[in-house]
Amino acid sequence: MPADMNDYFKKKKPSNNMNNNSNNNGGGNNFNNPLGNMGKGAPFLIILVVIVFALIAFKPFTIINSGEVGIKINTGKFEEKPLRAGLHFFIPVLQKIIPVNTRIRLITYSNVTTGALGDNYRGFEGGLRRNPAITVLDKRGLTVNIDIAVQYRLKAESAPATIEKWGSSWEEKIINSKVREVVRDVVGQYTAEQLPEMRNQIAAAIEVKVKESVDSLPNKPVVLESVELRTINLPPKIKEQIEKVQIAKQDVTIAIQEKAKAIQQALRAAEVAKGVAQKNRIEAQGEADKIRIEADSQAKANKLISSSLTEQLLQLEQIKTQGKFNDALKVNKDAQIFLTPGGAVPNIWVDAKGKQQRLMGAQ
Repeated sequence: MPADMNDYFKKKKPSNNMNNNSNNNGGGNNFNNPLGNMGKGAPFLIILVVIVFALIAFKPFTIINSGEVGIKINTGKFEEKPLRAGLHFFIPVLQKIIPVNTRIRLITYSNVTTGALGDNYRGFEGGLRRNPAITVLDKRGLTVNIDIAVQYRLKAESAPATIEKWGSSWEEKIINSKVREVVRDVVGQYTAEQLPEMRNQIAAAIEVKVKESVDSLPNKPVVLESVELRTINLPPKIKEQIEKVQIAKQDVTIAIQEKAKAIQQALRAAEVAKGVAQKNRIEAQGEADKIRIEADSQAKANKLISSSLTEQLLQLEQIKTQGKFNDALKVNKDAQIFLTPGGAVPNIWVDAKGKQQRLMGAQ
């Protein structure tokens, strides 16, 4: 028999003897290890299953979303440093992580009902709250309702200290109480009739004082973004009275505008009349200047003519006229001539009784 076969049977004998011994003992104490057939990786697999079960059962981790910070609590004590967005582990029972929203939040103070607040994203709540309108007594004790909208956010760096000091109701203690206090203080300085006219000043004063009040808190736990005055709801009687006053003011304004318009029209008409009068005066002055210039020209012409007349020239003109007269007598012997005494040119009257005379007249 080969050597390798001898070795094989020698190794096989002890096991057979053991099996025989166990069979001789009655087989009652026969124990088979259930993990014997799983090999050497069985312990690691069991450990892995235990870890997965522990993660599912105890969930020793949490996820911090963007816009949030995590506050870790160790055996009841808040850690000062907040946890940023991401995956964070903790020890169950001994530790706990609380996610806190640090996005911009909004509180509205109004009696007007609007749509639903918030959104449908789990873990990304909108941070919207609606409170009743702020009831304020004016300077005379009349009730006025003020609608306000406040935007703010929790300061991430000091969030653990803020939650530790103010608790989960920090909004009610920091924002709501401060806003109501400031609004009552500012609006209470005016009468109800003054509120609509002083709206801008009141809105500015409320915003400044609310910021000062919130910023004066230790570590400035909240960053105030804006404070917006939306509506001033007056009592019905005061509103009617203000409307009447406004209507009266509008009537006065319209009357003043009409008066100013009439004055402008009168001034415009006066300017037109003044322009027409100025035009007529200029035209009359021009006409007078024209007549005067023509008269001066005529006078100068007459003067020149008179200065140019001499005795010889007059005799010459008289001879010419006498020649024309002689020609006239040849045509009409019945013509009558009248000589102006001392004149150079005679006046000729023609008796037109003759037939030839009438023909000449017709020509």
